[in-house]
Amino acid sequence: MGYFKDAIKGVSWMGGARVAMRAVGFLRIAILARLLLPVQFGVFGIAVLIISFLEIITETGINVFLIQEKADLEEYVNTAWLVSIIRGLLISLLIVLTAPLVVGFFNVPGAYGLFLLASFIPLLKGFINPSVVRFQKELQFNKEFFYRVSIYTLDSTIAIVFALWTHSAASLVLGLIGGAIFEVVLSFIIVEPRPKFAFEGEKIKRIINRGKWMTLAGIFNYFFQNGDNIVVGKILGTSSLGLYQAGYSLSTLPITEVADIFGKVTFPVYVKISDNTQRLKEAFLKVVFSVSGLVIPFGIILFFFTKEIVLLVLGQNWLEAVPAIKVLAIYGVIRAISGISSALFLALKKQEFVTGLTFVSVLGLAILVVPFTLRFGLVGAGLSVLFGSLAALPVIGYYLLKIFKE
Repeated sequence: MGYFKDAIKGVSWMGGARVAMRAVGFLRIAILARLLLPVQFGVFGIAVLIISFLEIITETGINVFLIQEKADLEEYVNTAWLVSIIRGLLISLLIVLTAPLVVGFFNVPGAYGLFLLASFIPLLKGFINPSVVRFQKELQFNKEFFYRVSIYTLDSTIAIVFALWTHSAASLVLGLIGGAIFEVVLSFIIVEPRPKFAFEGEKIKRIINRGKWMTLAGIFNYFFQNGDNIVVGKILGTSSLGLYQAGYSLSTLPITEVADIFGKVTFPVYVKISDNTQRLKEAFLKVVFSVSGLVIPFGIILFFFTKEIVLLVLGQNWLEAVPAIKVLAIYGVIRAISGISSALFLALKKQEFVTGLTFVSVLGLAILVVPFTLRFGLVGAGLSVLFGSLAALPVIGYYLLKIFKE
């Protein structure tokens, strides 16, 4: 019962954090959409795609590992920090080396400098104190609230200020850089233990061995989340990519944020009751019904009042995204309800289950995304994502039956 109360408090705090961040985010989009052109958002979107991909293929699953482990954080914090720093350096180097290829692939010659500037983001983020995972691990979501909201607000403020000054896509990158610097400093001020440089080979090996499934799951999930963006950017151009990404954010974020909140809160709770299958089942079903009751009404509103919402939030220049947003709203509901199973799988150290369902999703997307985008444009890209999410449902059902029958 105690964990249930903790979970309710956690959902409240994280819900408040997401509402605050999305309020800032909508304000940010509303302002920036009037200062920058869709093509500038598209170029920035390409930079984000590259950073996200490199972060995924170098994913070590450190945060998941630290939450799964019942040992104190101090035992692994030095190792986790060293691994994060090395990873950040590697990602930055890869961005610099691949920037010319990316510029050529997407035919955006003016974006080279932007990509080089973006290479500082993972470099800085590598120095974040891994102990911030304590907020989630120990259900201290009130601290997580202030930590995340303050970082995102500063990031958005910097981006808006530079956009007002420069009217350049670089303002979006500078916002992320400013947010990363602030997060590093804040992580060392507000949470302990503070890491020190130390090489511990056995601990590194254990983290990497546990994290290999997370790496694969991350790669598959990246292509599922971004495969449509890559195809839209290549086939339809950066202007269409800007439209699609803004529409994607508008249509799916309010819905999927609800599921992400529940996933973040329930993951450490599931870990604590992982030895009791009946309690796990009851807790999981409560989460499914709660998430469904919240996201379905959101999806209905987004579907039936798409044009009005686009005009209110983004403005007249973004109306071309309306048909795609309707499709993506349906996808968002399905993703939100089905995606909450991942927290359960991770709590039981079943990372391979997460890998399996994400593989099926990306396979479903890959089959349709190119022909559908060529035939139906932005709507086709949205339909391919919807099909991928539907394809994973039988796999999720199979894994859940397997867990609860054990």
